[in-house]
Amino acid sequence: MNDISMNTSTVMSGPSGRAMAQPMETSLVEALYQHLTMERNSSAQYFAMSLWFAERELRGFASFFKHESLSEQEHASNFANYLIARGQSVVLQDIAAPNQQWESIESVICHAFQMEADVTSSLHQLYSLAERATDTRSNVFLDPIIESQTKSEDEFAHILGKVRFANEQPPALLIIDNELSTN
Repeated sequence: MNDISMNTSTVMSGPSGRAMAQPMETSLVEALYQHLTMERNSSAQYFAMSLWFAERELRGFASFFKHESLSEQEHASNFANYLIARGQSVVLQDIAAPNQQWESIESVICHAFQMEADVTSSLHQLYSLAERATDTRSNVFLDPIIESQTKSEDEFAHILGKVRFANEQPPALLIIDNELSTN
Protein backbone atom coordinates (compact mmCIF):
# COMPACT_ATOMS: atom_id res chain seq x y z
CA MET A 1 0.00 0.00 0.00
CA ASN A 2 2.84 2.37 0.82
CA ASP A 3 4.44 1.77 -2.62
CA ILE A 4 1.19 2.71 -4.39
CA SER A 5 0.77 6.00 -2.54
CA MET A 6 4.40 6.82 -3.22
CA ASN A 7 3.90 6.27 -6.98
CA THR A 8 0.74 8.37 -7.13
CA SER A 9 2.48 11.34 -5.57
CA THR A 10 5.07 11.35 -8.37
CA VAL A 11 2.56 11.53 -11.24
CA MET A 12 3.18 14.63 -13.33
CA SER A 13 0.38 17.12 -13.84
CA GLY A 14 -0.20 19.54 -16.68
CA PRO A 15 -1.15 23.23 -16.47
CA SER A 16 -4.79 22.37 -15.75
CA GLY A 17 -3.83 19.87 -13.05
CA ARG A 18 -4.66 16.85 -15.21
CA ALA A 19 -2.33 13.87 -14.93
CA MET A 20 0.07 13.45 -17.83
CA ALA A 21 2.41 10.66 -18.78
CA GLN A 22 4.87 12.81 -20.73
CA PRO A 23 5.35 16.56 -20.73
CA MET A 24 5.12 18.45 -24.01
CA GLU A 25 7.60 21.00 -25.28
CA THR A 26 6.19 24.52 -25.15
CA SER A 27 6.96 25.14 -28.82
CA LEU A 28 4.91 22.08 -29.80
CA VAL A 29 1.99 23.11 -27.59
CA GLU A 30 2.04 26.62 -29.09
CA ALA A 31 2.13 25.16 -32.61
CA LEU A 32 -0.83 22.91 -31.74
CA TYR A 33 -2.75 25.99 -30.55
CA GLN A 34 -1.98 27.72 -33.85
CA HIS A 35 -3.11 24.70 -35.82
CA LEU A 36 -6.31 24.44 -33.81
CA THR A 37 -6.96 28.09 -34.69
CA MET A 38 -6.26 27.34 -38.35
CA GLU A 39 -8.89 24.56 -38.26
CA ARG A 40 -11.42 26.94 -36.64
CA ASN A 41 -10.66 29.62 -39.24
CA SER A 42 -11.15 27.05 -42.00
CA SER A 43 -14.52 26.09 -40.53
CA ALA A 44 -15.67 29.71 -40.55
CA GLN A 45 -14.36 30.23 -44.08
CA TYR A 46 -16.06 27.11 -45.42
CA PHE A 47 -19.31 28.20 -43.80
CA ALA A 48 -19.01 31.56 -45.55
CA MET A 49 -18.34 29.76 -48.83
CA SER A 50 -21.40 27.59 -48.26
CA LEU A 51 -23.51 30.72 -47.82
CA TRP A 52 -22.03 32.30 -50.96
CA PHE A 53 -23.03 29.27 -53.01
CA ALA A 54 -26.48 29.04 -51.39
CA GLU A 55 -27.12 32.68 -52.32
CA ARG A 56 -26.43 31.74 -55.95
CA GLU A 57 -28.75 28.68 -55.91
CA LEU A 58 -25.83 26.25 -56.17
CA ARG A 59 -27.04 23.81 -53.56
CA GLY A 60 -24.48 21.10 -54.31
CA PHE A 61 -21.54 23.44 -53.73
CA ALA A 62 -23.35 24.92 -50.69
CA SER A 63 -23.90 21.47 -49.18
CA PHE A 64 -20.32 20.41 -49.90
CA PHE A 65 -18.87 23.47 -48.15
CA LYS A 66 -21.28 23.23 -45.23
CA HIS A 67 -20.08 19.65 -44.72
CA GLU A 68 -16.46 20.86 -44.95
CA SER A 69 -17.19 23.52 -42.32
CA LEU A 70 -18.52 20.89 -39.92
CA SER A 71 -15.56 18.64 -40.68
CA GLU A 72 -13.11 21.42 -39.79
CA GLN A 73 -14.96 21.98 -36.50
CA GLU A 74 -14.50 18.29 -35.77
CA HIS A 75 -10.79 18.54 -36.59
CA ALA A 76 -10.42 21.47 -34.20
CA SER A 77 -12.24 19.48 -31.53
CA ASN A 78 -9.89 16.53 -32.08
CA PHE A 79 -6.86 18.77 -31.53
CA ALA A 80 -8.43 20.25 -28.39
CA ASN A 81 -9.19 16.76 -27.07
CA TYR A 82 -5.63 15.66 -27.81
CA LEU A 83 -4.20 18.60 -25.88
CA ILE A 84 -6.47 17.77 -22.93
CA ALA A 85 -5.49 14.09 -23.10
CA ARG A 86 -1.86 15.22 -22.88
CA GLY A 87 -2.58 17.25 -19.74
CA GLN A 88 -2.59 20.65 -21.43
CA SER A 89 -5.02 23.51 -21.11
CA VAL A 90 -6.64 24.52 -24.38
CA VAL A 91 -6.15 28.15 -25.35
CA LEU A 92 -8.62 29.36 -27.95
CA GLN A 93 -7.19 32.20 -29.99
CA ASP A 94 -9.21 34.76 -31.93
CA ILE A 95 -10.35 33.72 -35.37
CA ALA A 96 -10.51 36.07 -38.31
CA ALA A 97 -13.73 37.10 -40.01
CA PRO A 98 -14.06 34.99 -43.16
CA ASN A 99 -13.94 36.38 -46.67
CA GLN A 100 -17.43 36.54 -48.16
CA GLN A 101 -16.73 38.08 -51.57
CA TRP A 102 -15.37 36.25 -54.58
CA GLU A 103 -15.26 37.04 -58.28
CA SER A 104 -16.12 33.56 -59.50
CA ILE A 105 -16.67 29.95 -58.55
CA GLU A 106 -13.10 29.25 -59.58
CA SER A 107 -11.78 31.91 -57.17
CA VAL A 108 -13.73 30.29 -54.31
CA ILE A 109 -12.34 26.85 -55.12
CA CYS A 110 -8.80 28.25 -55.51
CA HIS A 111 -9.12 29.83 -52.06
CA ALA A 112 -10.36 26.54 -50.60
CA PHE A 113 -7.55 24.56 -52.23
CA GLN A 114 -4.96 26.99 -50.86
CA MET A 115 -6.45 26.66 -47.36
CA GLU A 116 -6.16 22.87 -47.62
CA ALA A 117 -2.56 23.15 -48.79
CA ASP A 118 -1.81 25.49 -45.85
CA VAL A 119 -3.36 23.02 -43.39
CA THR A 120 -1.24 20.23 -44.90
CA SER A 121 1.91 22.35 -44.46
CA SER A 122 0.95 23.13 -40.87
CA LEU A 123 0.48 19.42 -40.11
CA HIS A 124 3.90 18.61 -41.59
CA GLN A 125 5.45 21.34 -39.44
CA LEU A 126 3.74 19.89 -36.36
CA TYR A 127 5.06 16.45 -37.25
CA SER A 128 8.61 17.82 -37.59
CA LEU A 129 8.35 19.66 -34.27
CA ALA A 130 7.14 16.47 -32.57
CA GLU A 131 10.00 14.48 -34.11
CA ARG A 132 12.58 17.00 -32.93
CA ALA A 133 11.05 16.86 -29.45
CA THR A 134 11.04 13.03 -29.60
CA ASP A 135 7.32 13.23 -28.84
CA THR A 136 6.23 9.92 -30.37
CA ARG A 137 2.73 10.30 -28.93
CA SER A 138 2.19 13.39 -31.06
CA ASN A 139 3.58 11.73 -34.17
CA VAL A 140 1.23 8.78 -33.69
CA PHE A 141 -1.67 11.21 -33.22
CA LEU A 142 -0.73 13.11 -36.39
CA ASP A 143 -0.14 10.13 -38.72
CA PRO A 144 -3.79 9.40 -39.65
CA ILE A 145 -4.60 13.12 -39.72
CA ILE A 146 -1.88 13.78 -42.28
CA GLU A 147 -3.08 10.86 -44.42
CA SER A 148 -6.66 12.18 -44.33
CA GLN A 149 -5.51 15.73 -45.05
CA THR A 150 -3.56 14.58 -48.10
CA LYS A 151 -6.76 12.98 -49.45
CA SER A 152 -8.69 16.17 -48.75
CA GLU A 153 -6.12 18.29 -50.58
CA ASP A 154 -6.35 15.88 -53.53
CA GLU A 155 -10.16 16.15 -53.54
CA PHE A 156 -9.98 19.96 -53.69
CA ALA A 157 -7.41 19.79 -56.50
CA HIS A 158 -9.81 17.52 -58.41
CA ILE A 159 -12.76 19.89 -57.91
CA LEU A 160 -10.61 22.85 -58.93
CA GLY A 161 -9.57 21.00 -62.09
CA LYS A 162 -13.21 20.31 -62.98
CA VAL A 163 -14.24 23.92 -62.32
CA ARG A 164 -11.35 25.22 -64.43
CA PHE A 165 -12.28 22.83 -67.23
CA ALA A 166 -15.89 24.07 -67.02
CA ASN A 167 -14.50 27.53 -67.85
CA GLU A 168 -17.41 29.42 -66.20
CA GLN A 169 -19.92 27.73 -68.52
CA PRO A 170 -23.22 27.50 -66.57
CA PRO A 171 -24.30 24.06 -67.89
CA ALA A 172 -20.95 22.52 -66.93
CA LEU A 173 -20.95 24.21 -63.52
CA LEU A 174 -24.49 22.94 -62.88
CA ILE A 175 -23.31 19.40 -63.62
CA ILE A 176 -20.51 19.80 -61.06
CA ASP A 177 -23.01 21.29 -58.60
CA ASN A 178 -25.27 18.29 -59.09
CA GLU A 179 -22.38 15.87 -58.58
CA LEU A 180 -21.46 17.60 -55.32
CA SER A 181 -25.03 17.35 -54.06
CA THR A 182 -25.00 13.56 -54.44
CA ASN A 183 -21.72 13.04 -52.54
